[in-house]
Amino acid sequence: MKYLSLSGVEMPALGLGTWPLSGEICRDVVRAALEGGWCHVDTAAMYDNEKDVGAGLRAASLPRDRFFLTTKVWHDQLDPEKMIRSCEESLDRLGLEHLDLFLIHWPNPAVPLNEQIEALLELRGRGWTRAIGVSNFTAALVREAQELAGGTLAVNQVEYHPMLSQRSVKAALDDAGMALTAYSPIGKGSVLAQETLRDIGKRHGKSAVQVSLRWLMQQDNVAAIPKTANPARLVENAAIFDFELTEAEMAAITALGSAAGRGINPSFAPRWDAD
Repeated sequence: MKYLSLSGVEMPALGLGTWPLSGEICRDVVRAALEGGWCHVDTAAMYDNEKDVGAGLRAASLPRDRFFLTTKVWHDQLDPEKMIRSCEESLDRLGLEHLDLFLIHWPNPAVPLNEQIEALLELRGRGWTRAIGVSNFTAALVREAQELAGGTLAVNQVEYHPMLSQRSVKAALDDAGMALTAYSPIGKGSVLAQETLRDIGKRHGKSAVQVSLRWLMQQDNVAAIPKTANPARLVENAAIFDFELTEAEMAAITALGSAAGRGINPSFAPRWDAD
């Protein structure tokens, strides 16, 4: 397993995404993941599954220091008082005393960014979360947020997969000393249609999905949170640390990416970087 150091907090680079899982399916896959060796689970208040994730965590019966939990505050709850209340409610639903990582889910220009960052810092100061960060922030927003936070932001979670270039955001994160967590890391399954990925996979005895995840794991300060409801897929998605892509293979996969590969673009999204 690969780990990323977030200002002294160790985050497993491979985690389980849980959107849009709910109910018994969510609980059971979280339990199966933790019992199968996964130790990073990602959720959010907006997913409406924090109670189910918490049930899965308890069912696995792991000590608290054996798993890493990320959740997020929705973009309409970024006023400081609302954000603090949202975090408290997330902790209650999850049944935890503290989070490992708490993120602003989407930027919201209606709330001054300095106030949002101050609230994040307050939550970390209270010990409610070990690390803080953002999600769906552009390169410019990353630079502004990290300056306001005095260098304490750890992560920007964004859509990232072989078909979507994130060069500008990745460069900004490297400059800011932040990690990138890739959600939708297999492009909702679209990697399966990529001949380049399939051909590389054949050379290594791996699937296009495994090649895509390995491509992410071989990049500096990059994590990934693939979602699955199938315990068998958990095993497949984790079997990516027993092979290595060559420099030429890494370059060939990177060349697939463009701004046109974006699949997540809601009406409230920021103006994306033109990679």
